[in-house]
Amino acid sequence: MRSGTVAVIGKANAGKSTLVNVLVGEKVAIVSPKPQTTRDRIMGVLTREDGQIVFEDTPGIYRSRNALTGLMMKTTERTAKDVDAILFVHDGHAGLHEDDISLMKKYLALGVPMIIAYTKTDIMPKEKIPADVKALYEGGVEADVFPVSARKGKNLKPLADALLALLPEGEPLMPENVVSDRSERFMVGELMREKILLKYEEEIPHGVAVLVNTFEKQENGTYRIALDVVCEKKNHKAILIGKGGRALKETASFARKDMEKLLGAKVFLTVYVRVKEDWRDREGLMRDFGYRDGE
Repeated sequence: MRSGTVAVIGKANAGKSTLVNVLVGEKVAIVSPKPQTTRDRIMGVLTREDGQIVFEDTPGIYRSRNALTGLMMKTTERTAKDVDAILFVHDGHAGLHEDDISLMKKYLALGVPMIIAYTKTDIMPKEKIPADVKALYEGGVEADVFPVSARKGKNLKPLADALLALLPEGEPLMPENVVSDRSERFMVGELMREKILLKYEEEIPHGVAVLVNTFEKQENGTYRIALDVVCEKKNHKAILIGKGGRALKETASFARKDMEKLLGAKVFLTVYVRVKEDWRDREGLMRDFGYRDGE
């Protein structure tokens, strides 16, 4: 059998986390239509009879605007150099540009075997696909291209088969029943952040960190969870809470439903909003919130 690690690389909002979730068969990473949704390297494990693929979903490639996005880009770069193969995810619906080709060639130059997943084919004209694939080859991108739709489940098995063929022979890296390296406590915080990304507009969601202060399973099987939502400005706090607390209550309610689905039990959730000005540029606070130098 074959087994190994695959870095999932691509621009922000290319559909990396959605693709990993569908390939793995469970939600291991949060998703939203906004850039910077994935901030950490998150493992998703696909185990089959003929082998195991350990996907390492990375932060989307994004121009650094603060210390936090700088750390995110370091995480992506380090992951790409320390795996058996790269799955470069390209948003086909967004079109193909010179900087896309340059980015793909940059990762090909690492010498790590690479496959391209050309995503979102369900929402774009099909006639664009052959022209883009031709442009990639003519641009010097020497990698197999798989047009896929994660949402529709199209062409995913051939993609997984091709990735598995790139991996070395060996025993599974992870136990058969493991689908992620992240704890339930971590995922609870991520689910809250996902709902904030979906609920609020502009810069506010990107300036939010979620801290899980309490994660306790009670004797009756229910969970007591207390979270801090940390934002950067006082006016952001007011927007997050909303008039009469309605916005925060609605967001927390949506998050709680997903937490209960994740944990398979009733959740009693408490959420507080706190302000830590410009925390994304303050190294000490970033470390306190779990964001470390490319680790």
